[in-house]
Amino acid sequence: MKHEEVTIRTRDGQCPVHVFTPDGAGPWPAVIVYMDAFGIRPALLQVGERIAAGGYVALVPDLFYRYGAYGPLDPKEAFAGDSRAMVGPLMATTDNVKAAQDTEAFIAYLDTRDDVTRDKIGTIGFCMGGGMAITAAGTYPDRVAAGVSFHGGRLATDDPASPHLLAPKIRAELYIAVADNDRSCPPEMVEHFKQALDEAGVRYHCEVYHGASHGWMKTDFPVYDEAAAERGWSEMFALFDRVLK
Repeated sequence: MKHEEVTIRTRDGQCPVHVFTPDGAGPWPAVIVYMDAFGIRPALLQVGERIAAGGYVALVPDLFYRYGAYGPLDPKEAFAGDSRAMVGPLMATTDNVKAAQDTEAFIAYLDTRDDVTRDKIGTIGFCMGGGMAITAAGTYPDRVAAGVSFHGGRLATDDPASPHLLAPKIRAELYIAVADNDRSCPPEMVEHFKQALDEAGVRYHCEVYHGASHGWMKTDFPVYDEAAAERGWSEMFALFDRVLK
């Protein structure tokens, strides 16, 4: 596969982006990857590689570009200390609204590429990126046809930018994977989120991964669960293959 590093101009500056493309002849559907709070690092780039290996152009933007230079961060080292102190200043530079604004530029960039199909795209997010992936689906309903959230936090809150408030605008089919051990998305929040999707008539499948913890999909997290992660990848590709291809 091919790995490119490009810079995309957004409303707020220059966003570094990694682009992974499959081997062979395109064009291919595109998938935008919304990162977790530990930013760009080898484990996140592996996500882009795996998506490309499945037959998609994977766009992996550094959503902390407003902060400036950082890292790479080691989640295991962070969790052994004060992880909030490490990532808090980075997280403060972005949110669901800013990520949605950035997505406008990401989609415009994808539309310039001859190796990308220019109709339906997918979004996928991890941890904080889960809400961003859903927000993108609600903000660009004519383009985002499939969205995936893995251990996304704060999916239904009192925040005016809470993802569940965009449910009436979502046309994409969603796969929502949550852990049964996740303080950022407890069972009552999951039910609130599902209720919003049901009332809006959104097509979705919400699955609780029993025995998993927040971050189980990421290979460099101390709670990484290989069996659960492989199940997640299978569900993601099943959705993308059905909707985007």
